[in-house]
Amino acid sequence: MLKTSWCKRLLVPLMVAALCLCLGGGVALAAKWIKVGGILDTTGATSDVGRDYALGVQEAIAYVNDHGGIDGKGKVKIKLIWEDYAYRIPQAITLYKRLKRIERVVAILGWGTGDTEALSKRVGRDQMPYVSASYSAHLTDPRKTPYNLFFATDYSTNARAAMIAWYYKVWKPRGLKRKPRFICFYATNSAYARAPIKALKDQAKILGFEVGKDQHVSLTATDCKGQVLAALKFKPDLVWHGNTTGSVAAALRSAYVLKLGAGHIVNNWGYDENLPKLAGRAAEGAVGPAPCAFFMGKGKLMDQVHKYARKLHPNVPFKDRLIRTVQAWGDVIVLWEAMKRAYKATGGRLTGKAILKKGFETMRNWPIGLGANPVTYTATDHRAASAVNVYQIKNGKFVRIMNVNLKKMYPKKWASEWLGW
Repeated sequence: MLKTSWCKRLLVPLMVAALCLCLGGGVALAAKWIKVGGILDTTGATSDVGRDYALGVQEAIAYVNDHGGIDGKGKVKIKLIWEDYAYRIPQAITLYKRLKRIERVVAILGWGTGDTEALSKRVGRDQMPYVSASYSAHLTDPRKTPYNLFFATDYSTNARAAMIAWYYKVWKPRGLKRKPRFICFYATNSAYARAPIKALKDQAKILGFEVGKDQHVSLTATDCKGQVLAALKFKPDLVWHGNTTGSVAAALRSAYVLKLGAGHIVNNWGYDENLPKLAGRAAEGAVGPAPCAFFMGKGKLMDQVHKYARKLHPNVPFKDRLIRTVQAWGDVIVLWEAMKRAYKATGGRLTGKAILKKGFETMRNWPIGLGANPVTYTATDHRAASAVNVYQIKNGKFVRIMNVNLKKMYPKKWASEWLGW
């Protein structure tokens, strides 16, 4: 009996192994899939930039799975479960609940500021790492939003940097002695567009600007002559554009036609390869920040960005691809790194808390590539970086005019005042 029992115990695993070999691997050799959710906008008010971002997310996840996955050996991979929420906050909340309760994802790649901020308390309670395309500074203080992260400099940092670059590279060389006049064009009902306004006006005060009345511009605006005519009374020297590319292009065209005569600085989601295409000569001279390389730019991993764009979406011409793809890679790559670190540190027990504490918050000046700044996250500060590359459109091309490092320029304010706003 003992001998027979021993033989059976030996024979069963051998038979299973042989069966797996016959089936080309079977269950025993199959990859383990870790689910990551996606809440993206491909049809809503910000889909002019969201569609390309969604392509980039899919391509970057494919790259991750082809290059070792979570365990570094390709045995533990990411399964992306994503849906278009059409930039509607209620839909995002519903989708989040399903991703958490039914799909049981370990992290989420999110999108907009309104929905990300609306979910931030729930995300914190659930200990769900939420890596978004919203770079709202409101999400960078881990005392309030510990599980919200992104790879880029935040909107407020970007806006300050754009204003500083314009001031020193455009305004100061003119040699004028008066205060520059400044005005904001943005969707005043949009959490995304409003996010950096407080910081912008603070920076205007620091630099000695005179600030005029804000002008509301819809995220889907196609004509902005009314706003430009109202702005003409103030005679601005500089206009901030806080929307996405389509409506920013409309505002630039209207300003050009009505001879507003002002310079323009633009939020990073309104500043991409489509802007000079849509606005033409009206985009000349426009200044804006870029959190990473433009799509055809250079840098570590950019060859892979191009390779996987061809591989997964060969019917989308490179001439139609945008920096948004690279931004998507930035968020995916930083989440991947956090997951790898957490997986190794916990022996494979991948939880949201581990991804945050053993992953993100262990990164110090980590070189993400993609033409982006190295990222650092600490338990007290989730601002990924403090330096911003600022560009100007010259002859339809993006030319870098300044690298603005706010931490170095304003060390006390950076350390004690600006976190979270």
